[in-house]
Amino acid sequence: MSHSDKMPIGAIILAAGASTRMGEPKQLLPVGGQPMVRRVAEAVCAASLAQVVVVIGANAEAVGQAVDGLPVEIVLNDRWPEGMTASLHAGLAALRPEIDAVLVVLADQPGLTAELIQAMVDCYYTTGAPVIAPFYQGRRGRPVLFDRALFPELLAAADNKGRREVIARHRDQMARVEVGDPAVFRDIDTRQDYEEIRQ
Repeated sequence: MSHSDKMPIGAIILAAGASTRMGEPKQLLPVGGQPMVRRVAEAVCAASLAQVVVVIGANAEAVGQAVDGLPVEIVLNDRWPEGMTASLHAGLAALRPEIDAVLVVLADQPGLTAELIQAMVDCYYTTGAPVIAPFYQGRRGRPVLFDRALFPELLAAADNKGRREVIARHRDQMARVEVGDPAVFRDIDTRQDYEEIRQ
């Protein structure tokens, strides 16, 4: 089966937050000489995905410029102060109808690699599982892939625990991608988190 015959998979990069705990836009902090959101977006774009959506909100212009030139679609979430669920809804609404599954990616996960994303895509093709997540030493990390069948549940979730509840509901059907790197847990919320990844 050639790649073009496979079910198209998309990704939503959630990059709309205001980084209140950080005190400055973490999506724009440099990691390896690039804004964090660009580093994440480049990893996502390097995998064989049919559509990549970047949801922006706070600091929209600067975050949009940071991913300029990449094959992504920018979606502005005016409701970003309501939290991540509003951004997820905006991203889901932007997906093309032929997209069969979506990776939900956080813009502040600078250790994300194209290899992990590709492994999750391949796992979806192999298993058809409704939820796919990376695991390191028995703990679930991010990003998480959701089959289209779960989009209504993601959209019905009104608060910011929505994704977690959907994952919990389908835990028995979840496929795991085992990884050897704890980067699947590492997101950047505080200045200390950021300093640790720079060392």
